[in-house]
Amino acid sequence: MKKNILIIDDSALMRRVLSDIVNSDERFKSTEFASNGLEALELLKRKAEEFDAILLDINMPKMNGLELLEELRKFKIKATVIIVSTIAKEDAKETIRALELGAFDFVTKPKSYYEVSSNQFSNRLLSCLAQATKSEQREISESIRNILEIVRQTKEMVQKKKPIPKKQSSNKLVAIASSTGGPKALHSIIPKLPENLDAPILIVQHMPIGFTKSLADRLNELSPLEVKEAEDNDILKKGTVYIAKGGHQMRLMEQEDGSYRLSVTKEPARRGLLPCADILYESLVDTDFSQIICVVLTGMGGDGTAGISQLNKSKNIYVIAQDEATSIVYGMPKVVKDAGLVDEVLALDNIFDAIIRNVGVY
Repeated sequence: MKKNILIIDDSALMRRVLSDIVNSDERFKSTEFASNGLEALELLKRKAEEFDAILLDINMPKMNGLELLEELRKFKIKATVIIVSTIAKEDAKETIRALELGAFDFVTKPKSYYEVSSNQFSNRLLSCLAQATKSEQREISESIRNILEIVRQTKEMVQKKKPIPKKQSSNKLVAIASSTGGPKALHSIIPKLPENLDAPILIVQHMPIGFTKSLADRLNELSPLEVKEAEDNDILKKGTVYIAKGGHQMRLMEQEDGSYRLSVTKEPARRGLLPCADILYESLVDTDFSQIICVVLTGMGGDGTAGISQLNKSKNIYVIAQDEATSIVYGMPKVVKDAGLVDEVLALDNIFDAIIRNVGVY
């Protein structure tokens, strides 16, 4: 049976574009529309269960997309919402807020007729709908099979790590990888960490350029810790959270004086990912931290597992994976778990406490 998609947008042209894309795929259909949030709310009050997913604009008259998400929460109406947003600075902030309110993911609107007519926008939209409605293929991709095989082959070469005594003063680092559903997950973790956390935090969240800055700014407003979008040559400081810049790769580099700086560079994507968590984790192999706490959150694919496997060969690491029940997409945490690299599998609400327990405060 085809998945039923509701389209909410004040632009008649965009409603037509989205409808044509949805109906072009045999997995989906779209027969109902709303031109603003108020109209959509009345529709969803009557028959929310009839829609498998919703494509939602943010800037609309009468009731905008954010107000609609707040009303859905107020009336406890369950809906799988994908934001279809522009990439303007203000819209980026609003999109982050929408993800915080429970939107599944977002797709940036095309900026030109060429983008509309090309497959890039439609492929991204249909892929997001497939994930949201669980219509994607369940088979493990060849790249993930390769990752698991590499991990399996190298496991016997890895010596058992020696745990650090709990009272020993140490130099620690937290490195987090997340993708689809990650912004909401990060909102459940970062604001709950104390200002005097005894480690810096590095985050790779799969997002386009522009949105990572808005995500960092929003988390900074909510958190005792300082949260910022990483910049090239940033010197690593305890109690600070650095979010990898969208459209760039982030690595950690050791300085001659023993301090660490971030390298943020514009370069090709790896497996389509900019930023890529594997690149960050691989850069930690040559560092001198006494323990690295790796956290893998909700997301599609297997990013992070190969890099953590590299770290596991020579570093004292502690790996935490989000559990299936609280993951929006149980991909990245599942792959690292299936690779046998995980020390703890935790529900989202318990991850911040595990970070504090392993890192401590100063």
